[in-house]
This record gives sequence, structure tokens and C-alpha cells, in this order.
Amino acid sequence: METPLYEKIYLNLLKQIETGQLQPRDQVPTEKELADQYQVSRITSKKALDKLVQIGAIDRIRGKGSYVSDTLPDFGALVPKNDDEQIVRQSQAVNGLIGVIIPEFFSDFFGRKMLRNIEKRCSELNLNLLVKLTYGCQEEEEEAINTMIEHQVKGVIIYPVNGQHYTASLLRLVLEGFPLVLIDRHLKGIPACSVYTDNKTAAQNLTEFLFSQGHKDIAFVSPPEEFTSSIEERIQGFMTAYSQRGIGVSPNYLLTDMFSTSPVFNQSDEFFEDQIKLRKFIEENPDVTAFIACEYEIACVLAQVLKSLGKSIPNDYTIACFDHPGTLYNDLIFTHIQQDEELIGTKTVELLHKQIHGENVPIQNMIDFQLVEGNTVSKVILPAKAHS
Repeated sequence: METPLYEKIYLNLLKQIETGQLQPRDQVPTEKELADQYQVSRITSKKALDKLVQIGAIDRIRGKGSYVSDTLPDFGALVPKNDDEQIVRQSQAVNGLIGVIIPEFFSDFFGRKMLRNIEKRCSELNLNLLVKLTYGCQEEEEEAINTMIEHQVKGVIIYPVNGQHYTASLLRLVLEGFPLVLIDRHLKGIPACSVYTDNKTAAQNLTEFLFSQGHKDIAFVSPPEEFTSSIEERIQGFMTAYSQRGIGVSPNYLLTDMFSTSPVFNQSDEFFEDQIKLRKFIEENPDVTAFIACEYEIACVLAQVLKSLGKSIPNDYTIACFDHPGTLYNDLIFTHIQQDEELIGTKTVELLHKQIHGENVPIQNMIDFQLVEGNTVSKVILPAKAHS
């Protein structure tokens, strides 16, 4: 079997790092530079760089590029010395193999702990992982599923791509009763086992918390719904909190066209466009005092825009969001919904393991969450009523 193009780029760069052509803290070529050099698509060059990030050979710094890591991995365990060694590794990996299909390698914001627990529980159950990335592209998801079947995996864990339609390969797995677990979301009308957070209740609780702090005009910011259950349910929870107070939420308070966090798009361009959209929204909605961001990265973009406008957080504006990586990344500790990634990862593997052994499992498996208060929410002091 011919080596994939992204694998060739990955191995070439890894060899340059191993031999010292690229030293720790040296900048490595960009996705565009690699695509031009090897005459491939940027998706292919991105796959190569992502694989280097996964093994710890390079670090990516948003807005600056990729750099060789200070602490390098064991190259002897990573670079095959010959074809025989490659064949041995492949044969070893097939024993008890399951597939994991995800949009891209998870960050500390959401998913890394979950993926770590998936690997840990698989190891405890003597299962090996075959990981494929989709980059948010349905064609890539289709190809990834077909690749898993070709490698005779015993079951598949999938973080589905956003979109109006489900891929044919995914539907085929469900119809054939192939062991399968979806993570982070469920597919409406499709009886596939899924493990996900109770997003509607979480968004409702977060909105109600901001109401309790005296905020009356709260906006919701997210990527497009596009039939993505997790985003849809968070919007539903947001609107439910409004309706339970007898208030109709203004359509203007829903800004659902943020793209900079999507793996499909050029993040530098989309980041700039998202900033423009947010500035316009803030100018056109002066009554809004609080925002709920559907994702941590969106909250960060929003905070940057507000600061560029000379606004203070939380004195002028309040921000809350879903997920948070901790204090190392930002001096702002957003009030947020903390999903139980460890339990999601463990539960996912256990449900898949039961299916592999012929057991029936629940279709929908909702995992609880925690509301964590940070330093980005201010309490609005309402004016005292005048006495007659």
C-alpha cells in the first residue's frame, strides 16, 4: 500500500527534527508553504502538522505559527526503520482495534481530557485505537468510516461533522447494527447510541444565573446551528430561560454565524470577520449587558473585541460560556459550564465495549455538568424604587 501524502510530509519533517535540521523553538513551514512545496492541498499539509502536534514534536501558537517543541518525543518509537518494522506495527495494532473519528485533535478547551479517558479505558479493556481526522468535512468523515471498516475495527466512536445531512457511511453503520457510539451530540431520528452533555439544561441554568445577577438583556453567540444537536439545544435552553421569566427573547440577541472556531475554515480570515460581526452587534445592541458564548474560543474573541472598544470585563460587560481550559491561558476566568469530559470518555468506551459483546445499550446517554463561577460576571445593581 502506497504511503499517504500527509504521512510522507510528516515523516520528512520528523526526520528533519530528529537529525537537528530543525532545532527546538525553530519555526516549521506553514500549511501553505508545505502545500506549495509538496504540491498538495492544505488539508493534506494540515494533517501532517496535526500529527506532529499529536506526538509532541511541535507546538502550535495561535496567530504565530508552529515551532519545534522544547521537549522532543522518542524518535526511535516513532520513525519506522524499514518496511518490515512498519508491517509488524500494523499487525500488532489490528488486535482488538476500534476506530475513533474526530474533527481535529482536541484542545485543552474541550475534548483532550475526554480523548485521554477514551484511550485509558480502551487500554484497560485491551483495545487499541485507530484515530482519523475529518477536519469538519463530511467527505473526510465518509472516507474515515470506510477506512475503519477496511481495517476491520470492532467498533467505532464518532464525533460527527456538523451538517444538514448525515453521511451515507454513518447511516449504513447504524442500519447494519455495527457497534457505534456518537460523542458530544446525537442524530435526530437516527437510533444510534450517543453520549453527550445535557446541553439544554446547561444553557438554561447559565442564562438563569445571569438573570439572577440582574442582567435583563442577554445575548447568545455561537457557530451556525446547521442541524447540530449540541448547538440547537444550547439555543433552546437560552430561549427557555427567557420564556420562563415571561420575556420574549429578541431575534437580534441571537448571533449565530461565528466561523473562526470551525476546522473547515481559514481561521485567520474567519477570526477577523468574526471580530467585525461582533463589533457591529455591540454597536447595534447597546442594551445588551451580558453574553453567553457557545464555546470558549468564541468567548475569547468576544473579550478581545470588547477590550479593543475600551470596555471592561466584567464592569461594562459580562461574559459566560461553555468549557474553560483553566488559569494558564487567560487572566479572564469565564463563568462557564464545565462538561464532565472524563465521564463522557469512559462511558463512551464502556457502551461500545458492551455492543461489541452483543449487549443492548441505551440510545441516549446524557451526562451531567457543573456551573463554575469565574471573574467575568458582574452583578447589576438595580435602581431603588422611589417612595411616594
